Amino acid sequence: MSGEKRNAFYAQSGGVTAVINASACGVLETARQHPDRIGAVYAGRNGIIGALTEDLIDTSQESPAAVAALRHTPSGAFGSCRYKLKGLAENRAEYERLIEVFRAHDIGYFFYNGGGDSQDTSNKIAEFSARSGYPMTCIGIPKTVDNDLPLTDNCPGFGSVAKYVAVSIREAGFDVASMAKTSTKVFVMEVMGRHAGWIAAAGGLSQTSPEQAPHLILFPELTFNEDDFLRRVDECVQNFGYCAIVVSEGLRDSDGRFVAESGSRDAFGHAQLGGVAPVIAELIKRKFGYKYHWAVADYLQRAARHIASKTDVEQAYALGAAAVDFALAGDNAVMPIIVRTSDEPYTWEIGKAALADVANVEKKMPPEYISADGYGITEACRRYLTPLIAGEDYPPYVDGLPDYVTLANIAVPKRLSSSFELS
Repeated sequence: MSGEKRNAFYAQSGGVTAVINASACGVLETARQHPDRIGAVYAGRNGIIGALTEDLIDTSQESPAAVAALRHTPSGAFGSCRYKLKGLAENRAEYERLIEVFRAHDIGYFFYNGGGDSQDTSNKIAEFSARSGYPMTCIGIPKTVDNDLPLTDNCPGFGSVAKYVAVSIREAGFDVASMAKTSTKVFVMEVMGRHAGWIAAAGGLSQTSPEQAPHLILFPELTFNEDDFLRRVDECVQNFGYCAIVVSEGLRDSDGRFVAESGSRDAFGHAQLGGVAPVIAELIKRKFGYKYHWAVADYLQRAARHIASKTDVEQAYALGAAAVDFALAGDNAVMPIIVRTSDEPYTWEIGKAALADVANVEKKMPPEYISADGYGITEACRRYLTPLIAGEDYPPYVDGLPDYVTLANIAVPKRLSSSFELS
């Protein structure tokens, strides 16, 4: 864009995480260091919907202290969405509307913070802006607790969820072990992971000897074998007095169906999962009569900023900052990625990937990360995961509670007379 000063658009998309606001902090603080190239940074209220409806937030109205506090605040400070742009042939009006809004507000930089579907949105906008002749630099910023984006070593948000899951199953394991003689003998913890078992695998970090939790992990990459699973549960109870299980929400049966599929679908077209932990627990109860408890980590795992991984926070911030640096350097239609340069000591650097190579591609657990019996993780997996949960980055506390920031989110005055109806 030949060095001219333009405004920027930033938005958050998909499921939020404990560290997506750290990426936002990286974007905003870095952009403010370049007032000669970047004017205002406008955030989309509720993701790309904010751009379509011209519902923009003026982040320049936020104090440096408020922006800095985003680094330790969970969730999406500007609101997120599950809204996927259709193909150009299906709904050209959406793309034309985006360009109309961007032109009205002199937006020349587009930063979209999300997972695979969100990177697809970033790529589509980059392609359309080039085709329409509107000068726009589009940079994707990775985010997903599922850790399933390709090319990047890992995804911001995952390390903190992994830490939460590993800590939770370790603590629950101690609890169940203490009660197992006369009470609960089985505990089932359900974690996120529709198609990729990275989060479930993280639970395996808790186990350093066979008697420790989790004794069994159920991965979405492997077909659920009910008979073999039940046999293993009973073995654990007989050998250790109890059995602690981590199960991915995306567990599938021999017909390829989600064990917990409810039949409905979300806005991205993904099957809505209805809770696999109680299904697994009831199978055990019917077979053996063991007393059980189950828990669904659900939003707790991705909102737990109080126990976030320091590695995760640092990488999330760095990727947000790198997105701005890439844009100012003239890169377009790319996403900054994490490149691991060493396991021990753990070192990493920022690389880049083309959005076209990232959009709508899922990275699943490699077979060599799952133990031969299908119920645990290998040493290779442990070497990969361990650095990602390393370090603590506690938020400030006031009166015993984390002190998180709520931004003012002051709206930018609208310049267009026309409105837009979402499809």
